[in-house]
Amino acid sequence: MKVSLSWLREYVELPAQLGVVELEAALVGLGMEVESIVDQAATVTGDLVVGRVLEVEELTGFKKPIRFNLVDVGRDEPQQIVCGARNYAAGDLVVVILPGGELPGGFRIGARKTYGRMSAGMICSARELGISDEHAGIVVLREGAAEPGADARGVIGLDDVVVEVEITPDRGYEMSVRGMARELSYAFSSAFTDPAAGPATPGTPEPPYPVRVDDTVGCDRFAARVVRGIDPNAASPQWMQRRLIAAGIRAISLPVDITNYLMLELGQPMHVFDLGRLRGGLVVRRAAAGEKLTTLDGVARSLSAEDMVICDDSGPISLAAVMGGETSEWQPGTVDVLLEAAHWDPVMVGRTARRHRLFSEAAKRWERGVDPQLPLRALERAVQILTAHAGGVVDPGVLDIDHVAPSAPVSLPAELPSRRIGVGYPADRVTALLSQVGCAVTGESPLVVTPPSWRPDLIDPADLVEEVARLGGYDAIPSVLPMAPGGRGLTPAQRRRRTVARALAESGYVEVLSYPFVAPQAHEEFGLAADDPRRTAVRLTNPLSEQEPQLRTSLLPPLLATLKRNLGRGRRDLALYEMGTVFRPRPAGSAAPEMGVDRRPDDAQWAAANAHVPDQPWHVAAVLAGDVEPAGWWGAGRAAGWADAVQAARTVLAAAGVPAGRVAVRAAEHTPWHPGRCAQVLVDDAVVGYAGELHPAVIEAVELPRRTCAVELDLDAVPAVPPVQAERLSTYPPALIDVALVVDAAVPAADVEAALGAGAGELLESVQLFDVYTAERLGAGKRSLAYKLTFRAADRTLTVEEAVAARDAAVAAAASRVGAALRGA
Repeated sequence: MKVSLSWLREYVELPAQLGVVELEAALVGLGMEVESIVDQAATVTGDLVVGRVLEVEELTGFKKPIRFNLVDVGRDEPQQIVCGARNYAAGDLVVVILPGGELPGGFRIGARKTYGRMSAGMICSARELGISDEHAGIVVLREGAAEPGADARGVIGLDDVVVEVEITPDRGYEMSVRGMARELSYAFSSAFTDPAAGPATPGTPEPPYPVRVDDTVGCDRFAARVVRGIDPNAASPQWMQRRLIAAGIRAISLPVDITNYLMLELGQPMHVFDLGRLRGGLVVRRAAAGEKLTTLDGVARSLSAEDMVICDDSGPISLAAVMGGETSEWQPGTVDVLLEAAHWDPVMVGRTARRHRLFSEAAKRWERGVDPQLPLRALERAVQILTAHAGGVVDPGVLDIDHVAPSAPVSLPAELPSRRIGVGYPADRVTALLSQVGCAVTGESPLVVTPPSWRPDLIDPADLVEEVARLGGYDAIPSVLPMAPGGRGLTPAQRRRRTVARALAESGYVEVLSYPFVAPQAHEEFGLAADDPRRTAVRLTNPLSEQEPQLRTSLLPPLLATLKRNLGRGRRDLALYEMGTVFRPRPAGSAAPEMGVDRRPDDAQWAAANAHVPDQPWHVAAVLAGDVEPAGWWGAGRAAGWADAVQAARTVLAAAGVPAGRVAVRAAEHTPWHPGRCAQVLVDDAVVGYAGELHPAVIEAVELPRRTCAVELDLDAVPAVPPVQAERLSTYPPALIDVALVVDAAVPAADVEAALGAGAGELLESVQLFDVYTAERLGAGKRSLAYKLTFRAADRTLTVEEAVAARDAAVAAAASRVGAALRGA
């Protein structure tokens, strides 16, 4: 919202020497965000003076008319100035900028020879001065406006200050001179004159034009007046043009400028129709789906059934509250006009503006709320200004279809502001502050507060508390940090997630955060079977993108998309991980209960609502591509493989507190992993996830490098680990013994390791696989697994005999369980 300070001063008594800093502080204290405060006088630097044209000489021989002028600018000698305008004569008063000055836009003025004559300065047009769009001729001042040589800024209205503020969505009443002036009267405790307080002609039994409102919810008030026989060539007065230009609105024509002017002054958007172009009576209704309307911007729009339109016998002629139509707009030759001022549903307007991407100045005000008592007063002012400058005869009829509901009273406990804000506000102080903004306050405890018509945002006790805090002064509220309530710290699940994230980061993985939205074709790319439960996904009613309307049932689709995006930006060696929830819909049952917002749901409603909320287990996933060990002068690198994905799973489980002895890894087949390079990860024989190399078909479908690996675990499926008593560390030396066992190639190494651990007994401290060997001499379908066994006693140094006996027991157990045999030298 941009407005000139002189306009505001017409309706609020501001200090005569009001400074920029003081004005900005007042606006900020009222809750407005100040974008800028511009002194227009500073936009033109140097000498800008009033001049009187003494002589005019017509220069010939040029492609366009050129005049050489002698101009009295209050100096010893007249100024010689060349000008191309034709709308002045000798004796006229004009505006002159002298050499050394600068016009808006950085246009510097000097003395130079042009068209064969010296020209020192420039006679200015309104457009060059930035006070209007008029540039067909220079500014000619009325006789007696000022003496030659006087500063011209005050004469042409260039001595004003323009204030631009950002208005919050709940305070639409501030998007007008009326609203801002009222607000400033609070800040400076000064008198306010309401421009909408004057008399207005009430509705008459006979309307000036037939109108019917079919939808009184979308339009609860519709008023109109008719003026016939206006001068179609009448121009808008300069004071109006200057204020419109300062507010950022282009001057168009007198009738249109009047509606824009009153929208800025009162906050009431209006529309002007060419009465001669209307076909039959007007009907205000909802649009029929698919109806067409070409708006004033020349765009043919397909209407929705929620849009409100104004129609005549030819169909829609205006997209109500947003933009008029081409077929009924004012034309340069229009002599009969119908002025409309209505009150529209803010929700409808907001949705219509977004649907059609038409954020007009009118729509911005309607969606924030407009005073429903303004239409008749706005029409009265419009008729007065129009007839004063363009003549015409005002039709005695006044249309006023009024279905506006009165403001609902709000019950406010008198002590609530003090309790909420932390500052003592006596009941009489609360009453005085709310009365100051126009509220009618009755009662004592509680207070019954009826908001004024221009404050549709005051609908709840919390809104009134905010007003008390705002008008009482935000700076009066002490800055006191609240005492933090005692807590129990992080929950076990939170600690587990943080520990897992830290462990993966320390292992070289980079955390990413993805949107949880996926496209349905992701299931096809992953090759999921028709009955795979991961295909059953929650579909969003209002997705951010129609291409990704579903919530993820696995972390891998968005994580792999992130991997692909980074690969496309030149990265080649990547290790990424993500932790987050996946969404598993519950079986379809009864419909979810409908609950209002006026009260807390009871336990039965709460339970029924939660029964429809999808399960949201926490998962962790990681993906690898490229090299995990780079190549260089130190030697060859190593590409990421399925074993790295399995190790990432072990890292996650170790960080989650699961002992290695409870973790098992087995070969498995599970989409989207490669069937021969996929591992099933188990804790206590329960599957918690999968790791390995992705299937080649999946890699091709999502366009990733060959051998890309991934792991995904269900963290919520990992059992909670109770606190573990720390074991006493033995100070005695270990006994290290290596064994190489020959087993069938199909026997998992984890099973061999488990057999060794079971047979070795309490002396075994650790067992670690360090070599896998295959050769023909081992036999067909055989392989050798070499393990490092560490034995240690807590109370003594083991003898060789004890260590060998434990080793032999371990080998015997492996032989009986998995058919292992010691490999010969």
